[in-house]
Amino acid sequence: MTKRALISVSDKSNIVEFAKGLEKFGFEIISTGGTYTHLKNNGVNCISIEDVTNFPEILEGRVKTLHPKIHGGLLSKRGNELHSKHVKENNIEYIDLVCVNLYPFEETIKKEGVSEEEIIENIDIGGPSMLRSAAKNFNDVTVVTDIKDYDLILEELNNGGITLSTRRSLAIKVFNTTASYDAAIANYFNKVDNLVPEKLTLSYKLEETLRYGENPHQKAYHYTQDNNESYALQNAVQLHGKAMSYNNIQDASAALDILSEFNETACVAVKHMNPCGVAIGETVFEAYSRAYEADPVSIFGGIVAVNGRVDKQTAEKMHSIFLEIILADDYDEEALEILTKKKNLRIYKLGNKNNNHEKQIKSVRGGILVQDFNNKLADEFENVTEKKITPEQKRDLEFGLKVVKHVKSNAIVVVKDGQTLGIGAGQMNRVGSCKIALEQAGKKAKGAVLASDAFFPMRDSADLAADYNIAAIVQPGGSIRDQESIDACNEKGVAMVFSKIRHFKH
Repeated sequence: MTKRALISVSDKSNIVEFAKGLEKFGFEIISTGGTYTHLKNNGVNCISIEDVTNFPEILEGRVKTLHPKIHGGLLSKRGNELHSKHVKENNIEYIDLVCVNLYPFEETIKKEGVSEEEIIENIDIGGPSMLRSAAKNFNDVTVVTDIKDYDLILEELNNGGITLSTRRSLAIKVFNTTASYDAAIANYFNKVDNLVPEKLTLSYKLEETLRYGENPHQKAYHYTQDNNESYALQNAVQLHGKAMSYNNIQDASAALDILSEFNETACVAVKHMNPCGVAIGETVFEAYSRAYEADPVSIFGGIVAVNGRVDKQTAEKMHSIFLEIILADDYDEEALEILTKKKNLRIYKLGNKNNNHEKQIKSVRGGILVQDFNNKLADEFENVTEKKITPEQKRDLEFGLKVVKHVKSNAIVVVKDGQTLGIGAGQMNRVGSCKIALEQAGKKAKGAVLASDAFFPMRDSADLAADYNIAAIVQPGGSIRDQESIDACNEKGVAMVFSKIRHFKH
């Protein structure tokens, strides 16, 4: 009995070779629309869908494969008495293989200036229907939606036939593909219409299988979304070094989150998802040097990100210590020659920075939490003390807020002249974080400013800051005991402003 294959693809890469390969193994090829023309023009002896259905394509091609002679040929169970009876009564012929890839919906919504009419026309209906029908009947039908599987199919045919295990795995791939496709459509409309859906469907593709997770006994995988997320690691190019680990990816992402705050030349050093040194400079060398000097101990074995081009001088300084990862806009050739001497150092060239931020998602037991990215800095700087901040202090306070919002709460950052001097992260009480940040800053705290991610619940943090000769403080305010902290600052000549925005990061 002659076998039949139905081919209808948007992406026509390698499809002629695949169709000709199927012909060699005795398949009759059925095809539709543009695929039919493409195959015919390239020497494939195929028949049109209308010759099978005896019904024309209608509605500008919206209806062409939605027909009982197609889906009956796909869904009928071979060897089932009732199915065989219905097939015979309705002159339906079996279809043994379906090769379909879908209208490029996700590519279409990314096009600049695309109309919603064009977007809607790129919602595939017949394709997913045929894929699902064939996948449901994988015991009898082979379904192919991934170009990378063409060679596998031809190889198995050459070895005697497509195995049940292969048909099953290809069917599973189809169900994942159609689920992802529908998720993309749903999320497009949710975003455009600003909806909070009762059922949230998300789609990620496997970027890589990792050696292990946070610890060697944990399996781990890196999945990514197909979007233009600003500074996303998957949009960067790895120029050198070994593969990233689970913890590397987390740390690199944390570094890029902070780096995205700055338009001026900046350098961020990260350790265990917290910044250990952040600085701005006139040049990349100056920014890196100041970030290094902010905490020359913790940066060892850390991740460094800069929003500029690494030159030879900067590379020589980076090369002098052990770093896990360097992320930068670009590198001079001489810089790469120096940095690549370290075999395992991971070097990345960053993709473009933009203002595109998807929702932030975190897993919790039994579900996920979804929120907007923290894109605000401050509502206003309200002077609440007798002493007022200077323009220079305001710049440093703003710098401090850009950093402290990315530090695990409770968080305190001490800053002077666009450089972190001390960072207190993740303590169970605020004064504990103050102690860590101020002790790290030491004598350099004199005349510096202090940024807090949340309000001071008591005056102890303000008193401690004054003891270290901090000149100005920014905190959101909002405590029932705000006045006590204001009084402490007034008593000791410290300026304090309220930002009115809290920056918890858990």
